[in-house]
Order: sequence, then structure tokens, then C-alpha cells
Amino acid sequence: MSIATAPGLTAGTWNIDPAHSEVTFVIRHLMSKVRGSFTEFSGTVQIAEDLAASTATAEISMASIDTRHADRDAHVRTSDVLDVENHPTMTFATTGVRSEGGDHYLDGELTIKGVTRPVTLEVEYNGVGEDPWGGTRAGFSASTSINRKDWGIEFNIPLAGDKALLSDKVDIQLEVQAVRA
Repeated sequence: MSIATAPGLTAGTWNIDPAHSEVTFVIRHLMSKVRGSFTEFSGTVQIAEDLAASTATAEISMASIDTRHADRDAHVRTSDVLDVENHPTMTFATTGVRSEGGDHYLDGELTIKGVTRPVTLEVEYNGVGEDPWGGTRAGFSASTSINRKDWGIEFNIPLAGDKALLSDKVDIQLEVQAVRA
């Protein structure tokens, strides 16, 4: 897989622009889904001539969680759930980049609450363009699903009929604009 498969993307360092990017998640809560985001994060993408040799890293402030409900956010920050006091950041680092049948994947290690586990993000390259400030930006969308219990996030409340307050599955979506350094 060469850089030619990503028109306009050039080798080098690309810094994630948090003002134009999103880190969001969805989890079932009671009988519907709750959407949330992390509002403070940073990261870098190192694009190689051979895209398979590219790397990405990200760091997310767990205290920046926002589910549009202050009391819920405060509880999620406690040791019951994310334990932000002892584990203030979530990190991601690639272990590989690959393509299969026209789809692109970013394999990596996700660390939450001091637990590191492998994850695979399905990635869509959205193109490159010049911005109004003289920079060059690349856009990417990525998604994955994780089981929160794999990272030691066990909190739940049983409900009637073999149901629980929270699902184990968490869907994660990223919309990233990265600026060429």
C-alpha cells in the first residue's frame, strides 16, 4: 500500500487539530443510547511513503468527558467508572496499518485505566485540502467497538428482567483533521 492510494497525502508529520476534530462514543444506557465526547485531546500522525509504515498516537483527557449531563459526567469520572483521579488519560498508539479488500485498518493499543489492550479502527481517508490559514489539512474518519469490561470498567446496576443500566459494548467514532507540520 503506497501513498499513491491516498491522493494529496504527503509523507511527514500531521498534528491533530482538536478544534476541528471529535472523539465521540455511544453506549446503551437504560433503554436508549447515550452519546458523549471527550473535548480535550491531542495526537500526531506520522505518514510514511509506504502507508503501512505510518504511525499515529493520541492522548485523551478523561476529565473532559461530556455526555450533556453534569451529574452523570461527575459520576463517570469517579473510581466507579473511569477513575480519572488515578488515570487521567486514555492513550492510543498504532501497531500497524493495513488494507483489506479496499478497506483500511489501523491496529493499535488502547490504554484505559492503566489497562492496555489491542484494538482495530476502521479508517476512511477523507482527502487533503488547503485551509484559510495557509495550512494543509487531511481528514480521516475512524470507528471501532470495545467491551468496556476488557479495560476493567465494571460498574453497572442490575435492572428487572435480566437487564442492566449500561451495555458492555461502547462504540467509538473519530472525526480527525490533521494539519501538516
